[in-house]
Amino acid sequence: MIEIRIHGRGGQGAVVASKLLVTAAAKEGKKVQAFPFFGAERRGAPVAAFARVDEQKIRIHSEVYTPDHVIVLDPVLYKTVNVTAGLKEGGTILLNSSQEPSSFPFPAHFKVAVVDASGIAIKHKLGSRTEPIVNTAILGAFAKLTGIIGIEALAETIKESVPGKGKENEAAAREAYRSIKIRER
Repeated sequence: MIEIRIHGRGGQGAVVASKLLVTAAAKEGKKVQAFPFFGAERRGAPVAAFARVDEQKIRIHSEVYTPDHVIVLDPVLYKTVNVTAGLKEGGTILLNSSQEPSSFPFPAHFKVAVVDASGIAIKHKLGSRTEPIVNTAILGAFAKLTGIIGIEALAETIKESVPGKGKENEAAAREAYRSIKIRER
Protein backbone atom coordinates (compact mmCIF):
# COMPACT_ATOMS: atom_id res chain seq x y z
CA MET A 1 0.00 0.00 0.00
CA ILE A 2 1.22 3.50 -0.86
CA GLU A 3 0.43 6.22 1.66
CA ILE A 4 0.57 9.94 0.93
CA ARG A 5 0.27 12.93 3.24
CA ILE A 6 -0.48 16.39 1.84
CA HIS A 7 0.37 19.48 3.90
CA GLY A 8 -1.14 22.83 3.07
CA ARG A 9 -3.10 25.74 4.41
CA GLY A 10 -6.86 26.09 4.38
CA GLY A 11 -7.92 27.32 0.95
CA GLN A 12 -4.93 25.97 -1.00
CA GLY A 13 -6.71 22.85 -2.14
CA ALA A 14 -5.05 20.07 -0.12
CA VAL A 15 -8.34 18.23 0.42
CA VAL A 16 -9.33 18.54 -3.24
CA ALA A 17 -5.82 17.39 -4.23
CA SER A 18 -6.21 14.17 -2.22
CA LYS A 19 -9.60 13.52 -3.86
CA LEU A 20 -8.29 14.19 -7.38
CA LEU A 21 -5.25 11.97 -6.74
CA VAL A 22 -7.32 8.97 -5.66
CA THR A 23 -9.91 9.50 -8.38
CA ALA A 24 -7.15 9.38 -11.01
CA ALA A 25 -5.71 6.24 -9.39
CA ALA A 26 -9.15 4.62 -9.35
CA LYS A 27 -9.49 5.32 -13.09
CA GLU A 28 -6.39 3.18 -13.50
CA GLY A 29 -8.01 0.32 -11.58
CA LYS A 30 -6.41 0.87 -8.18
CA LYS A 31 -8.12 0.72 -4.79
CA VAL A 32 -8.08 4.10 -3.08
CA GLN A 33 -8.91 6.14 -0.01
CA ALA A 34 -8.72 9.89 0.74
CA PHE A 35 -9.69 12.01 3.71
CA PRO A 36 -8.73 15.30 5.40
CA PHE A 37 -7.59 16.29 8.89
CA PHE A 38 -8.43 19.75 10.13
CA GLY A 39 -7.15 21.55 13.20
CA ALA A 40 -8.40 25.11 13.40
CA GLU A 41 -10.91 25.21 10.56
CA ARG A 42 -10.14 28.56 9.00
CA ARG A 43 -8.62 29.83 5.80
CA GLY A 44 -4.83 29.88 6.05
CA ALA A 45 -4.57 27.44 8.96
CA PRO A 46 -2.37 24.36 8.47
CA VAL A 47 -4.30 21.35 7.20
CA ALA A 48 -3.36 17.84 6.19
CA ALA A 49 -5.04 15.48 3.78
CA PHE A 50 -4.29 11.82 3.33
CA ALA A 51 -4.47 9.36 0.46
CA ARG A 52 -3.88 5.65 0.12
CA VAL A 53 -3.47 3.71 -3.11
CA ASP A 54 -3.18 -0.06 -3.41
CA GLU A 55 -3.85 -2.94 -5.76
CA GLN A 56 -5.96 -4.61 -3.06
CA LYS A 57 -8.87 -3.41 -0.92
CA ILE A 58 -7.73 -0.93 1.74
CA ARG A 59 -8.88 -1.99 5.18
CA ILE A 60 -7.07 0.54 7.37
CA HIS A 61 -9.02 3.70 8.29
CA SER A 62 -6.66 5.93 10.28
CA GLU A 63 -4.49 8.94 9.59
CA VAL A 64 -1.35 8.29 7.60
CA TYR A 65 1.43 8.13 10.17
CA THR A 66 4.20 6.60 8.03
CA PRO A 67 3.78 8.02 4.53
CA ASP A 68 5.76 6.94 1.50
CA HIS A 69 5.32 10.41 0.01
CA VAL A 70 4.75 13.91 1.36
CA ILE A 71 3.41 16.82 -0.68
CA VAL A 72 3.84 20.35 0.69
CA LEU A 73 1.61 22.99 -0.92
CA ASP A 74 3.00 25.92 1.09
CA PRO A 75 6.81 26.00 1.11
CA VAL A 76 6.93 27.88 4.44
CA LEU A 77 5.14 25.04 6.24
CA TYR A 78 8.24 22.85 6.41
CA LYS A 79 9.69 25.41 8.86
CA THR A 80 6.73 25.25 11.26
CA VAL A 81 5.29 21.76 10.73
CA ASN A 82 7.39 18.59 10.83
CA VAL A 83 6.40 17.50 7.33
CA THR A 84 8.83 14.57 7.46
CA ALA A 85 7.32 13.07 10.64
CA GLY A 86 7.07 9.33 10.04
CA LEU A 87 8.19 9.59 6.41
CA LYS A 88 9.66 6.25 5.43
CA GLU A 89 13.35 6.09 4.65
CA GLY A 90 13.72 6.61 0.93
CA GLY A 91 10.41 8.48 0.85
CA THR A 92 9.77 11.49 -1.34
CA ILE A 93 9.08 15.10 -0.45
CA LEU A 94 7.49 17.30 -3.11
CA LEU A 95 7.45 21.03 -2.36
CA ASN A 96 5.78 23.94 -4.08
CA SER A 97 8.85 26.15 -4.52
CA SER A 98 10.81 28.00 -7.16
CA GLN A 99 14.05 27.15 -5.30
CA GLU A 100 16.31 24.26 -6.19
CA PRO A 101 15.66 20.96 -4.38
CA SER A 102 19.16 21.07 -2.87
CA SER A 103 18.33 24.31 -1.02
CA PHE A 104 16.08 22.44 1.43
CA PRO A 105 17.76 20.89 4.49
CA PHE A 106 16.12 17.47 4.30
CA PRO A 107 18.23 14.38 5.05
CA ALA A 108 19.92 12.71 2.09
CA HIS A 109 17.89 9.50 2.52
CA PHE A 110 14.81 11.32 1.18
CA LYS A 111 14.18 12.12 -2.48
CA VAL A 112 13.36 15.84 -2.66
CA ALA A 113 11.59 17.50 -5.56
CA VAL A 114 10.26 20.97 -6.24
CA VAL A 115 7.92 22.56 -8.72
CA ASP A 116 6.90 26.20 -8.89
CA ALA A 117 3.22 25.34 -8.53
CA SER A 118 2.42 28.88 -7.37
CA GLY A 119 3.99 30.42 -10.47
CA ILE A 120 2.24 27.89 -12.70
CA ALA A 121 -1.12 28.51 -11.00
CA ILE A 122 -0.74 32.28 -11.38
CA LYS A 123 0.19 31.86 -15.06
CA HIS A 124 -3.01 29.85 -15.63
CA LYS A 125 -5.15 32.24 -13.53
CA LEU A 126 -5.94 29.70 -10.81
CA GLY A 127 -6.80 31.63 -7.66
CA SER A 128 -5.26 35.06 -7.24
CA ARG A 129 -1.71 36.37 -7.40
CA THR A 130 -1.60 36.51 -3.60
CA GLU A 131 -3.44 33.21 -3.04
CA PRO A 132 -2.88 30.89 -6.00
CA ILE A 133 -4.67 27.52 -6.03
CA VAL A 134 -1.79 25.10 -6.53
CA ASN A 135 -3.37 21.67 -6.10
CA THR A 136 -3.68 20.58 -9.74
CA ALA A 137 -0.19 21.81 -10.58
CA ILE A 138 1.38 19.96 -7.67
CA LEU A 139 -0.45 16.77 -8.69
CA GLY A 140 1.02 16.99 -12.18
CA ALA A 141 4.49 17.08 -10.63
CA PHE A 142 3.54 14.23 -8.27
CA ALA A 143 2.49 12.09 -11.23
CA LYS A 144 5.92 12.58 -12.81
CA LEU A 145 7.82 12.10 -9.54
CA THR A 146 6.18 8.87 -8.41
CA GLY A 147 4.40 7.26 -11.35
CA ILE A 148 1.57 6.32 -8.97
CA ILE A 149 -0.88 8.04 -11.30
CA GLY A 150 -0.49 8.71 -14.97
CA ILE A 151 -0.74 12.21 -16.36
CA GLU A 152 -3.53 11.19 -18.73
CA ALA A 153 -5.70 9.76 -15.93
CA LEU A 154 -5.00 12.90 -13.91
CA ALA A 155 -5.88 15.19 -16.84
CA GLU A 156 -9.12 13.29 -17.42
CA THR A 157 -9.99 13.48 -13.72
CA ILE A 158 -9.32 17.22 -13.64
CA LYS A 159 -11.51 17.82 -16.71
CA GLU A 160 -14.36 15.86 -15.11
CA SER A 161 -14.00 17.14 -11.55
CA VAL A 162 -12.98 20.80 -11.73
CA PRO A 163 -15.90 22.97 -12.78
CA GLY A 164 -15.28 26.26 -14.52
CA LYS A 165 -11.53 26.13 -15.04
CA GLY A 166 -10.98 22.56 -16.16
CA LYS A 167 -8.77 23.47 -19.13
CA GLU A 168 -6.64 25.84 -17.06
CA ASN A 169 -6.19 23.27 -14.30
CA GLU A 170 -5.32 20.55 -16.80
CA ALA A 171 -2.76 22.84 -18.44
CA ALA A 172 -1.26 23.63 -15.02
CA ALA A 173 -0.93 19.92 -14.20
CA ARG A 174 0.75 19.18 -17.54
CA GLU A 175 3.15 22.13 -17.18
CA ALA A 176 4.13 21.03 -13.66
CA TYR A 177 4.63 17.47 -14.95
CA ARG A 178 7.23 18.87 -17.37
CA SER A 179 8.76 21.37 -14.91
CA ILE A 180 9.57 19.30 -11.81
CA LYS A 181 13.13 19.36 -10.45
CA ILE A 182 14.33 16.33 -8.49
CA ARG A 183 17.21 15.79 -6.04
CA GLU A 184 17.91 12.10 -5.93
CA ARG A 185 19.04 10.48 -2.70
